[in-house]
Amino acid sequence: MAFIFRLPSALPAMWLVVSVALLCPNHAQAQEAPQSQPDELSAFETHVFDDGQGRTLPYRLLAPSDVQGPSPVLLFLHGAGERGDDNARQLIHGKTLLLKAARDFGCIVVAPQCPAGSKWSVVDWTQDKVTFSDEPSEPMQLTLALIDQLAEQYDVDNNRLYIMGLSMGGYGTWDTIYRQPDRFAAAAPICGGADTAQAQKITHVPVWAFHGDADPVVSVELTRAMIQAIKDAGGDPRYTEYPDTGHNSWTPAFAEPELLPWLTSQSLDNDAAQTQPQAQPQPE
Repeated sequence: MAFIFRLPSALPAMWLVVSVALLCPNHAQAQEAPQSQPDELSAFETHVFDDGQGRTLPYRLLAPSDVQGPSPVLLFLHGAGERGDDNARQLIHGKTLLLKAARDFGCIVVAPQCPAGSKWSVVDWTQDKVTFSDEPSEPMQLTLALIDQLAEQYDVDNNRLYIMGLSMGGYGTWDTIYRQPDRFAAAAPICGGADTAQAQKITHVPVWAFHGDADPVVSVELTRAMIQAIKDAGGDPRYTEYPDTGHNSWTPAFAEPELLPWLTSQSLDNDAAQTQPQAQPQPE
């Protein structure tokens, strides 16, 4: 079955879904082969965001052509190993999942690329405890401005903005939802650390976190501590820890059959989430 994706200048109604994936600086190239076919990258339109002040950010966008009504947005944050300016490496991991998000769940998928030497979240990866900076990093500032712009260009369901990221992107996911806790309907941080002092700010945000218990790059204790801090503050986060799994816990996380259904069922407008029909998966 062929699926056609187009990027019209204006969409009558779409969701925006954003996903975030990050790798720490001491993480080398991926240990496993890419999870998707080489031609999958071509489905993602190539763009560069310009904030009008001389700052730019490359990004890929995938908008399905057959969605009727306001669309959710999925923001995807890559890891440290995918930084650069080629506007391609940020999709080394997760292309298949992101294509499914657009094809089966009607999401607009946005995947920005962080410049070399920069981070989604300004944190010291060498420390055992995470402390978020007072201000977001420049790449994250540009990413949030990009989301604002897309919301003006498309018929976006502002109640259904989602964020996902791995490793460096996992840090960035935690960092972003604490800064804008009333903007994101759900978050899926994978093998990233978080500032437990900020846990009380996101107790109401639906979170499904993932980590491998044998991660040699980002300690699993960072995710365990954040999950416990959210629970202690009154939240009810979802957490999956993979036994005997190293840093590439994104591989089993992306394979979770309930991840996209869970993510796209969340809404800032809870009543709408319960009454609005959800997109159904299509045959492969």
